Amino acid sequence: MEAEIYGRRIRAFRKLKGFTQERLARDLGVSVSVLGEIERGNRAPSYDFLLHVAKQLNVSLEELFPIDQLRK
Repeated sequence: MEAEIYGRRIRAFRKLKGFTQERLARDLGVSVSVLGEIERGNRAPSYDFLLHVAKQLNVSLEELFPIDQLRK
């Protein structure tokens, strides 16, 4: 369940910030297929990966993943 929430939030912020999957994947140093799996909720991201995503998208970790969303 958490993997789906992470994936949806990453995808939403990626699009909001004007990144393509290809560009964000390149900036994060992962393949497009890995980023796609995470965005679809098929793969759970590591904490370090989440930190890198937040940094690349110029948002705080709390903006990206509100605690109240994860507890539902």
